[in-house]
Amino acid sequence: MTPHDQLEQAMNEVASGRRIAYLGPEVAALSDTAAPTTPQALSALLERQVRAPRRAAGNLWAVAQYIESRKFRATLNKLVEDAFDTPAAGSNPVHDWLARVGPPMIVDTWYDDGLLRAFAGKPHGLVQGVSRNGEWIDIFTRAYDADGNQVPEASPEWETLIYKPHGMARKGSSFLMSDSDYVEVLTEIDIQRPIPEDVTRRRTGRPFLFLGCRFDDQMLRTFARQIAKRSAPGHVMVIHGPLTRMEEKFVKEMNALHIDLPLEAVAEALTVPEG
Repeated sequence: MTPHDQLEQAMNEVASGRRIAYLGPEVAALSDTAAPTTPQALSALLERQVRAPRRAAGNLWAVAQYIESRKFRATLNKLVEDAFDTPAAGSNPVHDWLARVGPPMIVDTWYDDGLLRAFAGKPHGLVQGVSRNGEWIDIFTRAYDADGNQVPEASPEWETLIYKPHGMARKGSSFLMSDSDYVEVLTEIDIQRPIPEDVTRRRTGRPFLFLGCRFDDQMLRTFARQIAKRSAPGHVMVIHGPLTRMEEKFVKEMNALHIDLPLEAVAEALTVPEG
């Protein structure tokens, strides 16, 4: 099979509910948005507004921690929310396709709300990671129904569960970004405590299709590894261009098929009929 054939097969499996789409930040770039679509771009945007020390430069998590420590969390929240408060110039073909086919679960790891906007009016629910900054209760996530009402937990009856493990950068929401946000999550994630029960249920028996992700950062690899834990073998990773040494190791560790195609090839492969 050619790489395009392999990609189309994996996407057909997502549409039929046999594979889970795992979206990285580069998927948001298909929306023609002015908002940042990589951790490096978001870090650079924050650094233009708050000068970070040289040792933190280019590292989003460290820059966010510096801003939180020196300028308080409210400043970080506002800067990040403003960065994503930019309407996209066009629709996103991947988001629109997923909303059309309604798979059992989608993991969306970027901070934008584009996927939720695509699902407006469609049966779904949301579980998102939340920062513990300012919280006095032992939580890692919050769940919301299709109308945006907070509910105690994800429902097995939801046609599609949208799981945003890093949260969402819009007013009234919450997100994980600073090093301190991730301390307890990463401490507990190996025993799966931060991952909602319905996420673990829906991933069972299904491999993942990773789109728009890079795994050149240890934290991103850790989240992907743990979210995909105890799922089915046969992962597919669409990553264009040369892999870093750590990405090569990660692909092998996950026993994944690496497809070297640009993300635009995904949009071109969207030939799945409605329904």
